[in-house]
Amino acid sequence: MRGEAFDFLSSLGTMWQVVFGAALATFGGFAATQMEGYYERRRRERNAALFLGEIISTLNNLLIFTGQTKKVGDPFGPITMRMLRSARRELDIYERNRESLIDLGDAKVRARIHSVILRVVAPLDGIFDAQQEIQSIETLLRSDVLSEAVRSDASERLARAMNVREGSFEFLMESADQLGGLIAALAPLAGESFESHGEIVRNPRPGFSEAQSAATLTPVP
Repeated sequence: MRGEAFDFLSSLGTMWQVVFGAALATFGGFAATQMEGYYERRRRERNAALFLGEIISTLNNLLIFTGQTKKVGDPFGPITMRMLRSARRELDIYERNRESLIDLGDAKVRARIHSVILRVVAPLDGIFDAQQEIQSIETLLRSDVLSEAVRSDASERLARAMNVREGSFEFLMESADQLGGLIAALAPLAGESFESHGEIVRNPRPGFSEAQSAATLTPVP
């Protein structure tokens, strides 16, 4: 009888060892899966933050340069318009890859990024629309066969289009002021400060002072 009891207890102990081992293996597999998922989400979030940070930093720099070039010569001359078109291309890249926002864990950061980008896109497109209208009207006004009434109407439309263009630019610059906050919010997620982008704006060529850099934008009399 004692032998049978001993065998039963021995079998029971072995069974508990098997159950305990299986539980440990299950928990270990679950923990490993969770850990792998965490690091994968973190990797994707960091890549998204790096990508978006690069785009927004470049966009911010371009708009800073645009504000500088607008003060030199023709406010909406070829250089200013080229800078604005470059900024639009950066926004096109963002729009093609907007799903990267999903990888950012902070919903508030996602909402801020998208809302500021929309506030930049609207006035930027407004500038291009107004510029196209202005060029069309200026071409019309160069004609020698216009009646006085048509010429007067065209001049009024030209003045309105110029006001729209200037107002759109002012709103664009106001919206662009919020880009720095987005860069600061993305920096800890990306593990990078993006300071190099701002340094390039302040000092585009190594060895140049800020005053020398600014002087490159000033025309020679």
